[in-house]
This record gives sequence, structure tokens and C-alpha cells, in this order.
Amino acid sequence: MRDTILFKYVLSLGDDALISAQRLAQWAYKAPFLEEDIALSNISLDLFGRANFLLEYAAELKGENTTADDLAFKRDERKFTNLLMCEHPNGNFADTIVCRFFLDAYDKLFFYTLSKSRDKQLASIAAKAIKETTYHYRHSSNWVIRLGDGTEGSHRKVQEAINNLWTFTGEFFKMTQTDIVMMKKKVGVDRKALKIEWDKTINDVCKEATLRIPENSFMTTGGREGIHTEHLGHLLSDMQYLQRAYPDATW
Repeated sequence: MRDTILFKYVLSLGDDALISAQRLAQWAYKAPFLEEDIALSNISLDLFGRANFLLEYAAELKGENTTADDLAFKRDERKFTNLLMCEHPNGNFADTIVCRFFLDAYDKLFFYTLSKSRDKQLASIAAKAIKETTYHYRHSSNWVIRLGDGTEGSHRKVQEAINNLWTFTGEFFKMTQTDIVMMKKKVGVDRKALKIEWDKTINDVCKEATLRIPENSFMTTGGREGIHTEHLGHLLSDMQYLQRAYPDATW
């Protein structure tokens, strides 16, 4: 393996995109109306594309004839290092929008910073992701405002979603040992440094949407260490079924 630490770093970013994409894809043909069905599907496809770029790079770093498909379909739950927010169930439409809003606001800042990485391949992937995350953030933030400042029912549902998902946001800014090493090499991102701008973004949108930020400071973490909620196992059982049932099948 060329660089174990870089492999772990790239793999974790690939896992974030892959699990987010798979979760969002579950909205296909179930969204509130056709235009939104197409929007969510397109965002899911963007995330699958990002996952493919990152997992291909991770496979290259690992060597041993590893492929992106191997990393996606042949790892068990504890081998995935995605953020816990990415695996959270879709719930209702407000739950999904708030989940995406939190992640999109974070991704927008993260990939802008990563585009300055000394690692040219990571910088290139990040540069492409910036264009996508700008659209993703616009989509989710507009919906948060629309739902929050809408009917009594939509306001209640989006506020409940914020209250329930807030506990997972602290993990965005928790620096693992891998993050620290990559940051010192000017390859990775100082996640902690993104929090002030992220907080401002979230607060500004929630204020316009007449929504409240929870005061609860307890944060749930563990995804980067392979410690997940029960929901990831169920998601992987669907995503990996064909490969598990027919190993190395070809068309």
C-alpha cells in the first residue's frame, strides 16, 4: 500500500458520499411530487459519482488489484468510516431535507478547502464537488426556509427534524488522528476550523425560516471509528445484496 494514512482518509470521504447516495436514492419514485423526485435522484447521482472517484483513488492507493467495487460491496459494516449523519434513515421529507441541509452546508465548506490540497488528485475531485455542493446546498436550504416559514404542520416537522438530527452534527468537526496527520501534511482539512462558518450558515438560514437551533450540546460520534447505528447494517444489506449473493458476477 502506497500510503496507509492517505488511503484511510480518502476511503472515509468515499464512504460519506456512497452511504449518502444510497440513502438518498431510496427516495426514487417516493418524493412528494415529480420535480422533487427528479431533484433528489440527481443529487443522489452526483454523490454516487463523487463516491466512485474517491473509492477508485482509495483502491489505487491500496493496490493488490483492489477495485472501487471491492471497497463498496465487499466490506462489512465495521469497515465503513462514514459520518453517522450519512446513514440516518430518510424519515419524512422534512427529515431528509434537514439531514441534507446540515451535510450540504458542511460539504460546501469542506470541499472548497480540500480543493487547495497538496494532493492533486484529491484537489481535482474536490474542485468538481464544489460545483455540485453549491447546487445541493441551494436546494436543501431553500426547502428548510420554505418548510420552516410555511404551514404550522411543515414548521413543526422541520423543527422536530432539526432537534433530532442536531446530535450528529458535532461529528463533522471531530478531528481523528488521520485528519490530524493529513492536515499537517497540507493534504487534508482542519475540520474544527470549519465550525464557525458552518454555525453562521445554519443560524442565518434557521433565523430566516423561523426555526430554533437546539441548546443540547451532547453529540453522538463514532462513525469514523467504524462504530455505527443499527441503520447502516440494514442499508448495506440492500446495497450489497447482489454482490453477496453472486460473488464477482459479470454481465
